[in-house]
Amino acid sequence: MVIYGIVCHIIKNNRILLIKKRPELFGGGKWNGLGGKMNPNESPEKACKREVHEESGLRVRSLQSHGLLKFWFGGKKEPDWVVHVFSTRLFEGRLKESHEGILQWMQLDQIPYNEMWEDDQHWLPLLLNGKTFLGEFCFNEEGTRLLEYNIEVKGR
Repeated sequence: MVIYGIVCHIIKNNRILLIKKRPELFGGGKWNGLGGKMNPNESPEKACKREVHEESGLRVRSLQSHGLLKFWFGGKKEPDWVVHVFSTRLFEGRLKESHEGILQWMQLDQIPYNEMWEDDQHWLPLLLNGKTFLGEFCFNEEGTRLLEYNIEVKGR
């Protein structure tokens, strides 16, 4: 069964907000954008606003959609995850950590790709350049190694 989710990258003053997921959670120990699973009948935009607020205490506005990422873990026909990708530079509120993990602002030229999901290095630079894309990523069953990928950039 496909899980639908969102990821949102908040950018301000040449920095990006990342979360280091708690070890016991999916993606544990890795830095990532804010996000998670969509609820049934929830729009991607509404899920994005909800997840960002739950994980950071921030309320985001003017979301920019960058497209979709599809993830396979092992050799299945359907993807395990389909993730809507957003970014924003407009937000309000006070940053507060949640049970999800540790929040940290990082310089854009110091993004810790070696401590992130292996696919991030292929699509996050596109997001930072304002691009829209469709990415497909096939990992081994444990999610520890990216086996193959394809990214189609939309509307150059």
